Amino acid sequence: MKFTRKADAYWVGTGKEGKGTLTTESTILNASQYSFKTRFENGIGTNPEELIAAAHSGCFTMQFSFLLDENGYSEKNLNIQAKVTFEDGVITNIHLDLKASVKNIDKAEFEEIANKAKEICPISKLLNTTLTLTTTLE
Repeated sequence: MKFTRKADAYWVGTGKEGKGTLTTESTILNASQYSFKTRFENGIGTNPEELIAAAHSGCFTMQFSFLLDENGYSEKNLNIQAKVTFEDGVITNIHLDLKASVKNIDKAEFEEIANKAKEICPISKLLNTTLTLTTTLE
């Protein structure tokens, strides 16, 4: 399967004082604001690192679910949080925190499948940083 997704960024002004908007093809982001303050302070709006965290947690969740399905585990509830660490101009780490309830799975297989999902998730493959994972089977 091949497809292309797109998003548009618009920016006006300087790097520190300027501002911009982000719009996705689906319009789930529709002129969503971003700026220096939303990225490096606590301004209202989004930022690239937050969007990477959302994309990575969503991709990992689906990949993990597909792998569980392939292994016969269809009854599940998954909650994944991605934390992106930005330091000195570089994303130094993305940590995935998985909490899940999966019917009839043991902890060893759960962790094995989770680690495989982390490795083969398309967003994981795209990122050139340290990826870490913690798992909690409830």
